[in-house]
Amino acid sequence: MRTTPQRSAALGVFLAAVLAAPAHAAPLPWAPPPVNICGETGFDPANRLPDPSAPPAPPLPPLPPSFDIPIPIPQLTPVPVPDPPHDNTRVAQAPLPTDPCRNPCPEVTDTPKPETESAETSTGSADFLPRIRIKPEIEPIPIPVPGGDGEPAQPAPEPVVRPIEPGPVRAAVAPAVVESVRLVEQVTGHGSANRTDKRWQVDGTDLGLFWETEPGKVAMVFGDTFGDGWAYGGAGADTADWRSNVLAYSTDRDLSDGLVIDSMVQDKPCHAAELLGSRKIKNWETTTIPTSGFALGKRQFMSYMSVNHWSRIPGMWLTNYGGLAYSDDGGQTWTKDQHARWENLFGLGKFQVAAMVPHGDYVYLFGTPNGRVGMIGLARVRKADVLNKTAYQYWVDGDWAPAAENSATPLALGTASELSVRFDAESGQWQMVYLDSAAGKIVLRTAAEPQGRWTDTVPLLSTEDYPKAYGGFIHPWSTAKDLYFTMSAWDSYNVYLMHARLR
Repeated sequence: MRTTPQRSAALGVFLAAVLAAPAHAAPLPWAPPPVNICGETGFDPANRLPDPSAPPAPPLPPLPPSFDIPIPIPQLTPVPVPDPPHDNTRVAQAPLPTDPCRNPCPEVTDTPKPETESAETSTGSADFLPRIRIKPEIEPIPIPVPGGDGEPAQPAPEPVVRPIEPGPVRAAVAPAVVESVRLVEQVTGHGSANRTDKRWQVDGTDLGLFWETEPGKVAMVFGDTFGDGWAYGGAGADTADWRSNVLAYSTDRDLSDGLVIDSMVQDKPCHAAELLGSRKIKNWETTTIPTSGFALGKRQFMSYMSVNHWSRIPGMWLTNYGGLAYSDDGGQTWTKDQHARWENLFGLGKFQVAAMVPHGDYVYLFGTPNGRVGMIGLARVRKADVLNKTAYQYWVDGDWAPAAENSATPLALGTASELSVRFDAESGQWQMVYLDSAAGKIVLRTAAEPQGRWTDTVPLLSTEDYPKAYGGFIHPWSTAKDLYFTMSAWDSYNVYLMHARLR
């Protein structure tokens, strides 16, 4: 099996969920694959019984002709520093065709691809044992070398020290009751109603986290994204038009029948642009993954993690830091703030994967360490100081304390990953959704205040029903009764809209 950085990333993602699920899950009834209005077949992420009309499977599958054993090969890799400036070329999107089945760029997305031979050819029958092959895998050892001009240096903000202030918890609210959860539709990829493969060369992607950029408009940002060359079976190869992140916009208010993507940020016609650049060098900076977004006035903010490398251990990765970026042109181009960074010294940083939510006078920062086995910490900062890391106060044993990020008290017992947090004005409660990899479930917690007390977890969906599922990012236009969130699935490596009916 190939272990490109992308494959290693998603391998950890899906194994963490799969290994946590019970060994014997009851499959859902068989259903035909979904088909969009244009007759294109999409992906069904549910665990289903086999097609009853299909011929019976052979009693034992034939053995593969060979097994590969990966052997790391160290290789010195020069890395020019500082980072080169990011390419912010942008192309305005032309209106999409009135006919949803007509491609806006047929010369780009409808070009016939040459036939390729299979990478594996049989060398014998199943009566013989497979061959064992040693497969060298390059393990980069980055060596910094002088590079060209980087981004201009940003002046550091004036240090701010806030006093310790009380942060008492409130009594726990009644946990939500989930009446039903359903798959609404496939949002991205081939066969989706949005036809992102034809319109923006987004064939495979994940995450799909939201924020409201302005009244009546939401941004939807995705993680590692692949275009031409992507194939079913997880994240793509390095050559599959890899972008670390892309961003879409939607004004669709009625989510009951799906989510319509109106446009995406483009760097050329029918091609979604990479927003935050990454060096794409393992053991230095493999990729930059968005983790949340929010708006303060006309300025957009995005939290992200700089991934050093994906681990071979399921559900684990190492970050360089968690950071903040901002945009002053509606999300078209982004600037990484050079000072709003939570460094990951010795891999112990507690705020590497963040979910940031403005509310009242503050922006609240919910964070977890790198990987999927950390607990949730909390911080807050006044809105005017959101880019000044020295102004943050961390919730420690019932107080808001300055400069105490690695002392932050866990908000709840248990591990969490890929947090999504929202304040629901209708109920006056906070909602938190995340993947509990130990339970193999995407879960919901609620509370009266950011610091809690948070309810016990309420399952929204299980990897028994949706194998290899992860994510769980809340749409900001959800209500107290109708919770819409995205789910990603490994094999199809695309994003789905889910709807939970709450009581």
